[in-house]
Amino acid sequence: MNPSAIFNEALLALEASRKPGRGKIGVFGIGLAAYWPQFAGLKERLEGYQQEVEAAMAAFGVDVVSAGLVDTPERAAAAGARFAAADLDLIVCYVGTYATSSQVLPVVQRSKLPVVVLNLQPSAALDYQTTDTGEWLANCSTCCVPEISNAFARARVKFRVVSGALRDDPAAWGEIAAWCRATRAVHALRSSRIGFLGHTYPGMLDMYSDFTTVQAQTGAHVEVLEMCDLDQCVEAVPQSEVTDRLALATRIFALENVDADELAWAARVAAGLDRLAGKFDLDGLTYYYRGLDGNRYERLGAGMILGNSLLTARGIPASGEGDLKTCLSMMILDRLGAGGSFTEFYAMDLVEGFLLMGHDGPGHLAICDRKPTLRGLGLYHGKRGRGVSVEFKVRTGPVTILGVTQTAEGSLKMLAAEGESLPGPILEIGNTNSRLRFALPPAAFVNAWCEQGPTHHCALGVGHQAGALAKVASLLDLPFVRVP
Repeated sequence: MNPSAIFNEALLALEASRKPGRGKIGVFGIGLAAYWPQFAGLKERLEGYQQEVEAAMAAFGVDVVSAGLVDTPERAAAAGARFAAADLDLIVCYVGTYATSSQVLPVVQRSKLPVVVLNLQPSAALDYQTTDTGEWLANCSTCCVPEISNAFARARVKFRVVSGALRDDPAAWGEIAAWCRATRAVHALRSSRIGFLGHTYPGMLDMYSDFTTVQAQTGAHVEVLEMCDLDQCVEAVPQSEVTDRLALATRIFALENVDADELAWAARVAAGLDRLAGKFDLDGLTYYYRGLDGNRYERLGAGMILGNSLLTARGIPASGEGDLKTCLSMMILDRLGAGGSFTEFYAMDLVEGFLLMGHDGPGHLAICDRKPTLRGLGLYHGKRGRGVSVEFKVRTGPVTILGVTQTAEGSLKMLAAEGESLPGPILEIGNTNSRLRFALPPAAFVNAWCEQGPTHHCALGVGHQAGALAKVASLLDLPFVRVP
């Protein structure tokens, strides 16, 4: 088997160990009960369209809770009670035909969730000479959407409208798919347990986080961990698990200047980190510990890069230097299927017009451009200890960076920018680093990014994700800025 195939096989094995995660969306259709006795088969036809919409949404990886076709204010109240008890992340209103807003608003008021109104017309255009009233009513979804929008706006219900065709409309269905992906990411975040191991790197004021604020605004629980928790897990690792991690490391990484003892220690710590994640049921981890004079905790801190890269690859994002907010960014991108690698600004290339971005420590192995390198380092810059570190470049093509920062008023805030990962040489210093080009020249982009008061770290993912990220921010009720 060639090295690329071995690498891909090892990543697939890590991927298979991920926790399943699905958002939950309540869907209801609307129509007017007065129409049913007047137009035979209209109700059944609209119910069929709604079932088609629900099946398509379920295929995007969400659990659909259907309230059926709501056609009276009484049925609206019953649907609202069902949704309020269902622990939903989003409500979708499928507009089958005209319905009064009085039978729509009660469905969503009790849940206090954002609503997406689907104005999806079955026919791209009517046959104006042969269409009768019944056929028109089966295609007049757009008729009541302004009315519903007015009711939602006056009732302070957050909503968005997606208009287009029921079938063969990539733009409309791309929006619906993005809402489903965003719902999955938000559901994962709201139900997550993030370990905070050690402390924040001293003096980095941008990274200091209020755990209560994080939980209040995202729903994520922060589990405060001690280094002795990790030490206990590492101590319990049998040699067989060390051997397994060593074999996994040699399948995934090319080894450069790696000391056998340091690699064995990193493998042992990796196995201990797996045990730590299992013991505390972690969905994410942020960590930093300085240690002193080569003591046990210094050695543990220096040996975590391999294990945390493996955790990140299987959906447990690990952010270094105690940066909790960037762990949130990494988790969001990961749950959108975009990766999410721990990243900072390295340098501006003012000649070729790109930014070099990366970080020491763990990276998201699933989005690198080739087999990554595990490089032995006798010195960790700005940190104590020595050991093995991960070096790779994110694969070429479209990318997105996401930062979670905090405003002076205390609100978390999401920043995103779309760009492109370029081919070309990178620094061979045992760090992740990539050549990224954005819409603005490097200096202008850095200026624009910094005007938003970011933290100095961000998460780097593949694909253009700004549209889905804006929806994540909307669902979390957080400010969102897209930097050019």
